[in-house]
Amino acid sequence: MEQSTTVEIAAPPERVWQVMTDVERWPGWTPTMTSVRRLDTGPLRVGSRARVTQPRLPGSEYVVTALTPGRSFTWVATSPGVRTTARHEVAPLGEGTRVRLSVTQHGWLGAVLGRVYRGLTDRYLDREAAGLRTRCEQQG
Repeated sequence: MEQSTTVEIAAPPERVWQVMTDVERWPGWTPTMTSVRRLDTGPLRVGSRARVTQPRLPGSEYVVTALTPGRSFTWVATSPGVRTTARHEVAPLGEGTRVRLSVTQHGWLGAVLGRVYRGLTDRYLDREAAGLRTRCEQQG
């Protein structure tokens, strides 16, 4: 089950990408993140890992599985019976940027959790998109 949201941001894609890939700072601009701690150093890249803690959800370790610099990254968290895939996409839009955030739950338990947490996931995606927009537009 995939859930997603799209937001238009009045900031250049480079700025949006910089904010979006500085994952340890996410708790500063979105209330949906209690903490994000990188488990490695350097720029975000395929294989990068982070421990993510969110209100009302169990902590998870995410691993970056795909990354196109300046355009998108995907990270995945796995636990027994569920695989969560989160995609973050940046696209130029005139003088601004369009961002699409999505989460997909896989696995036998993923289908159940996807239904149980559907409303929460939709709210979190919307809040993350709004927080990203505010953060990027304030920097400009």
